[in-house]
Amino acid sequence: MAIPISNGVKIITTNKYARSSYDVIDKFEAGLVLTGPEIKSIRAGQISLKGSYGRLRNGELWLTGAHIAPYHQGTPANYDPLRPRKLLLHKREANKLLGKINEQRLTLLPLAIYLKHNVAKLEIALARGLKKYDKRAKIKAKETDRDIQRKMRSKK
Repeated sequence: MAIPISNGVKIITTNKYARSSYDVIDKFEAGLVLTGPEIKSIRAGQISLKGSYGRLRNGELWLTGAHIAPYHQGTPANYDPLRPRKLLLHKREANKLLGKINEQRLTLLPLAIYLKHNVAKLEIALARGLKKYDKRAKIKAKETDRDIQRKMRSKK
């Protein structure tokens, strides 16, 4: 389910759950440390970000819970599709993220994975979870906008 290339960027998959259940505060672009069969599997669209999150471990950021399916032509026998993968960020960005995660109790969520000039990149976001009433208000606003658009189209 890859979205067509524009400006050298080909979106492989997005995390729809993260956008609907969290309030995105800030976005960053990070690289991933991957093995050869993993990048081939990502290029084939065999990745799921559902339930994944960013995690701090030993002063480094890691992507946990992302499922990269085994590549059908050469994945090792002991391959773990859910293994944690290290995120590659500039030191300044990593320190900013670490400070905000600890200080403001925010979550680090992956929003999308894409290929940028044939290199896998991950769009990660600092996010705060929405309360149930926030979700309801968001859905209600979306429905009213949809109704207004429908009425505008019918009057033309």
